[in-house]
Amino acid sequence: MTGRPGCLIAFEGLDQSGKETQAKRLLARFTSAGRLAEMVAFPDYRTPIGKEIERALAGERDYRADVMQLLYVANRYEWKPAIERHMAGGGIVIADRYLASSVAYGEAHGLDPAWLFDIQRFLPQPDLTLMLDIAPGTAAQRKQANRDRYERDLDMLGRVRESYQRQARGPGWVRVRGEQPPDAVAQDVADAVRRELALL
Repeated sequence: MTGRPGCLIAFEGLDQSGKETQAKRLLARFTSAGRLAEMVAFPDYRTPIGKEIERALAGERDYRADVMQLLYVANRYEWKPAIERHMAGGGIVIADRYLASSVAYGEAHGLDPAWLFDIQRFLPQPDLTLMLDIAPGTAAQRKQANRDRYERDLDMLGRVRESYQRQARGPGWVRVRGEQPPDAVAQDVADAVRRELALL
């Protein structure tokens, strides 16, 4: 854990990997233990940039891959002051998707991962990133209707997973088997947070 007063924990993985569910469960663990914690989710479609992302995912815009990732990154920069304030007050921030999503999805579309890391270097960096690993086919089974343009492309999702797996070999990452029952995933998440950050 860094010397910052608070900490930042990010959940990453394919859509339908259980990120939102597990982020909420971890938030509940912290709050029930009396810890100051909040959750953010990206993209945040409520912001001006988030609304533009939503239009693009619905097919109303035709942006190139680099423009899409710049929008995703800008959406996180919109949240930077709030995240920094919460952490400065000793709080724990739990993010449902964060920096690694742009690297994984951008790389899957042929973008340079070094550039994708670089444009996010001034964002608060995670103290721990938890990858909930599932197969693309599992993602498709879990959501069979109303899938956006990324969710319908299983080949692309395979490349996204490969990028996540490569990133997860680096420091500050823990890979969790996301195809387990939710309770088992939650236990693995709690064990990782306890082991890596000495929290919980």
